Amino acid sequence: MKYIRMVLALATLIFGGDDALSAGKHLFILSGQSNMAGLNPDLFFTPAVEKEFGGKNVLVVKSAQGGQPIRRWYKQWTPAEGDSPTATGDLYDVLMQKVRDAVAAETVETVTFVWMQGERDAKEKHGEVYQRSLDGLVKQLQKDLQRTDIHVVVGRLSDFDLKNTKYPHWTKVRHAQVAYAEANANAVWVDTDDLNDGRNQRGKPISNDLHYSVEGYRTLGSRFAEQSIQLIRGGKFAPSAKQ
Repeated sequence: MKYIRMVLALATLIFGGDDALSAGKHLFILSGQSNMAGLNPDLFFTPAVEKEFGGKNVLVVKSAQGGQPIRRWYKQWTPAEGDSPTATGDLYDVLMQKVRDAVAAETVETVTFVWMQGERDAKEKHGEVYQRSLDGLVKQLQKDLQRTDIHVVVGRLSDFDLKNTKYPHWTKVRHAQVAYAEANANAVWVDTDDLNDGRNQRGKPISNDLHYSVEGYRTLGSRFAEQSIQLIRGGKFAPSAKQ
């Protein structure tokens, strides 16, 4: 018991908590699949939050992998029916190792989780369980970081397949992402409908693409930073856009 109390005390020192002193750093955890992988936070996110809070007061951790379903993060994921496929949570473990390495002995005042994912779940027709899965993932993170005040910024799927022709649950996942954000005081969603036109990172023209343009990723990073700052400062606003 003495060892357990010591570990818990150390965790509170590192990660803070609901009653933690406002003297630590702001931790931003960025994760998801390809459209998060395509975002370079050093160019399009970190400068904005460093400007707001000071370079020495910001920790940014990103871990993303294209084409992956939420069950590779959420360990208790289950499908709407049956028992297949199954959750692994392996990408979550990779993410959390990066988080542990980044915080080391730092005192963290706030934690913001920025999530850009859902395309794979829409393609595999798992939209019906997406909201509860995202909620479970955030609670999993809360448990591991031992704090309930985590801010959540969700990048909503774009307008790529609003007719659900290529990804059958595209609009279901979009609606689930908005529903999650609107049901939680510490969460907000970010519109991406205008980010998938222009030229991609290879210089190829794109229109209503699955992935975003160079300028689109720049805007995405700015929106993520803006919403993160707003939540940390004690406010919340959602974009006005079609759902």
